[in-house]
Amino acid sequence: MAESERRAGTSEEEAPPLQQSFMIPRKEINVVSDMAKWKRSQAYADYMGFILTLNEGVRGKKLTCQYKVSEAVEKLLAVLDTLDRWIEETPPVDQPSRFGNKAFRTWYARLDQEAEKLVATVLPRQLAAAAPEVAVYLKESVGNSTRIDYGTGHEAAFAAFLCCLCKLGVLRVDDQLGIVFRVFNRYLEVMRKLQKTYRMEPAGSQGVWGLDDFQFLPFIWGSSQLIDHPSLEPRHFVDEKVVNENHKDFMFLECILFITEAPGSAFPPCSPSQAPGSAFTPCSSPWRWRLLELSIAAASLGAAWRLAALGAGLPGLPRAPCLLARHRHAGTAALL
Repeated sequence: MAESERRAGTSEEEAPPLQQSFMIPRKEINVVSDMAKWKRSQAYADYMGFILTLNEGVRGKKLTCQYKVSEAVEKLLAVLDTLDRWIEETPPVDQPSRFGNKAFRTWYARLDQEAEKLVATVLPRQLAAAAPEVAVYLKESVGNSTRIDYGTGHEAAFAAFLCCLCKLGVLRVDDQLGIVFRVFNRYLEVMRKLQKTYRMEPAGSQGVWGLDDFQFLPFIWGSSQLIDHPSLEPRHFVDEKVVNENHKDFMFLECILFITEAPGSAFPPCSPSQAPGSAFTPCSSPWRWRLLELSIAAASLGAAWRLAALGAGLPGLPRAPCLLARHRHAGTAALL
């Protein structure tokens, strides 16, 4: 854990700067048996705490509700806007293969070169040394440039990127809604644009039991938004009218809209998600969205990190403690 020292008796405002050290994350989980080490780590506890804290923060709230947008959130949105602009500046190339347009490699090479500079625009001057470490998670969050694919492991890397910013104190407890509703939602928009522009394939698949091969977190946070909703039930996600009328308010339904708009996508009646007893089927119980939230979370937080650690995204657990397991100081401890 990074060294942090404060003079006894000094106030938060008068405290000297934290003494911190940073390192480049490196992959250490190479086989399934290594996952036990990851699950026992402080980094795993921090990440899980981050996801679940945000899950509680968005419960029962709409995307369109009023909330604070901090300077840090605005800077993150500017970074994502830059990535979006680069897509426009890097059109797909003509190639025989229908999927995996090689122009993505050109786009990714630009990110690889500029990532530290982008991250530096978000960090305060005294934390500039953290940019090389934090930038790794940003680069891992957009897909694999060799396979030209994208999946839940990459999504997990973006969540780790945001978690690191929280642990550094760049993002604060009162940024919770801004993190999910503005930053993460904008990230989803950019990733969907990447997928459509460069015809990226899913990095792994959840098969017939999954709603989406590309994302998991918006279904967790999206189902939390809908807990205690007076009229919307899980069964309504296949109702086109309901989805069209409510997708701007709820992340879950926005995801469903994107899936159904993709060529050849649909949720057939034989899908396990619509089988009797599924969390999606009609039920008068008020905890049906909660059940759905818990079931998606249980599936995703394990599967996404397996993909991330085994090569589809986040580099995995470093031998030496990395930022994800360090820097628990004022302003971030409550969030984590």
